[in-house]
Amino acid sequence: MIASLMMYLRPETAEAHGRYWALISEELAARGIAAPETLNNKAEEFTVWKAPDLTLSQTCGMPYRLWLHDHVTLIGTPDFAVAGCPPGYYNSVFVIRADDPRETISEFRAARFTYNQSFSQSGYAAAYTHCSAEGFWFKDRSQSHGHRNSAQTVADGRADIAALDAVSWRLIQRYDPFASHLRVLERTTPTPGLPYIAAAGANRIATFAAVSQAIARLMPEDIETLGIRGLVDIPSAAYLAVPSPPIGA
Repeated sequence: MIASLMMYLRPETAEAHGRYWALISEELAARGIAAPETLNNKAEEFTVWKAPDLTLSQTCGMPYRLWLHDHVTLIGTPDFAVAGCPPGYYNSVFVIRADDPRETISEFRAARFTYNQSFSQSGYAAAYTHCSAEGFWFKDRSQSHGHRNSAQTVADGRADIAALDAVSWRLIQRYDPFASHLRVLERTTPTPGLPYIAAAGANRIATFAAVSQAIARLMPEDIETLGIRGLVDIPSAAYLAVPSPPIGA
């Protein structure tokens, strides 16, 4: 068995994540579902997501619609109460340096864009869709391998602009001093948030109930740290309807 909740994990949130998993494990056991005692948050993400004994993990919307939806069980979507988004939805923020005088995304056509992963919904696909509506896509791009890294790269002047998951940006603002050197330029259209998944054939109804009850049992301080407010049933079709960049874009 394997379980992982690595997507919004930081050193500052690790203990809260551990307590959250302990509650989920209890609730799964109460429903006859075996679960590992601890999270394996250091395992490679696709190894976890494709594991035949996956108890629970959180993936990104783009990998889910491109590669995983036919091979996993969609459990539900945690609601992080992102401002301006329906429950369970989120968006991306384009961040630039606070002293950059440009005011619209179109002014960044020739800028250097940095992104976490090319298969990231919030860091790449949402940005591509947003910029395509303005008639361009960044030709000068660099990969950072993480939202925090992207934000740091812009703050340090090694890139001009990045698209960040709104929940990750919330955590960056809370914990990283360099965030004060950044500002939000624009936000993308909301899309379904990062879903919880389990192995194919998992008991979706029981797992959904277990996670929902675990969230309800979280201590107030852990709710504040994690930012999670509940679990939402967003259908697979909503994820599959989100556009992806064309191959090679």
